[in-house]
Amino acid sequence: MASNTLMFRNLVISFLLVIVIGASSSWAATPADAKSGQSSSSARLADLTGTWSGTFFSKHANVASFTMTVEISQDTPGTLIGSANLNSDCLKGAQLQVTVTGSKVVLAGSNPEGHNITLRGTLDKTGTLLKSTYILNGSATGSCETDDGSGDLLKR
Repeated sequence: MASNTLMFRNLVISFLLVIVIGASSSWAATPADAKSGQSSSSARLADLTGTWSGTFFSKHANVASFTMTVEISQDTPGTLIGSANLNSDCLKGAQLQVTVTGSKVVLAGSNPEGHNITLRGTLDKTGTLLKSTYILNGSATGSCETDDGSGDLLKR
């Protein structure tokens, strides 16, 4: 009976060692960003900083295309932010928050008047072309209450 107890105890200790060693190896192989609680996509954040520009085309025949330039940077806590300048009848500029999940990117924000724009896109493999769709919510009293379409932003 004593040998069964000893064998069981040794088996439990061996099992616990395997778990502990495996967990510590897994921890060591985890990227530093994941250990700090940041998403692994944050490693790509630096790739997005800089100036991006492109042309966007509305789905609506009566709405003119427009150009947009976005300057993306990181604020003090490391969050990506953007400042957009648009050549649009609906919106001239906006302050943006930038969210990255893998190759998926969302730029969303507004101007002081409360007009909003959201771009949802996918980065190409080079990380320099963002193919995206947009939705713009302008003034309810203007000609551009809501507009949507697509376009590309190219990193300069």
